[in-house]
Amino acid sequence: MIRPRSLPGVSALAALWLAAAFGAFVAPGFSAVAAPAKKEDAEDGKKKGQDAKAQNTKAQNTKTKDTKANDAKSKDAKSKDAKGKDAKGKDAKGKDAKPGAPKQVANFGDWGAFVAQGKSRTCYALAKPSARAPATLKRDDAYIFISNRPAENVRNEVSVIMGFPMKDNSEPKAEIGGTTFDLVAKGSNAWVKNPAEEGQFIEAMRRGSRLTVKATSVKGNTSTDTYSLSGLSDALARVQKECQ
Repeated sequence: MIRPRSLPGVSALAALWLAAAFGAFVAPGFSAVAAPAKKEDAEDGKKKGQDAKAQNTKAQNTKTKDTKANDAKSKDAKSKDAKGKDAKGKDAKGKDAKPGAPKQVANFGDWGAFVAQGKSRTCYALAKPSARAPATLKRDDAYIFISNRPAENVRNEVSVIMGFPMKDNSEPKAEIGGTTFDLVAKGSNAWVKNPAEEGQFIEAMRRGSRLTVKATSVKGNTSTDTYSLSGLSDALARVQKECQ
């Protein structure tokens, strides 16, 4: 009997993996442009000092306004600089990550180790295909996850995203070093068909150098994704350490 499965925050994971691969990640909560000073704040300050300035000449009034404007610009510049430094510090320490957002804790070869802390802790190893065939076939990015969810007593659950919706009732295949495993498809996701074989699947991955996943789309196109297994064992060890 096939047990229900769930993928750990797929869209967030995709963003993090691409960020790690291409260095394009910007920490959530930070803006590249500081907010401009509010006009209403400047007008409020002007109104409060209006009575005291009633006897001043027009030229003095203009001079005072110019001086205050310059002071405001100086303070605004200092504030922006301080905010920028603070943002850089927080970004380096990763303190501004949203609760539950996946965080990459290590990278090993072609695999990354991630941790997400929501209501419960989830840890997983993640990789992208090193090759996709046919190269001319258009589809979304593909990934493979190996997840631990201690609160649910789930260890080494293998999940694959093919990047396209698969044909209903189709049976994608995974091949590692000459050994073939049946997968079960739902939408664009696939899992090891027999959960009892997940242990064998993981061990075959540890020993092997390459994993290929073949599936057929709802349009009848067959796609083959090839994953490098370099770094997998170290990534799984880190996942185990993070989610004991």
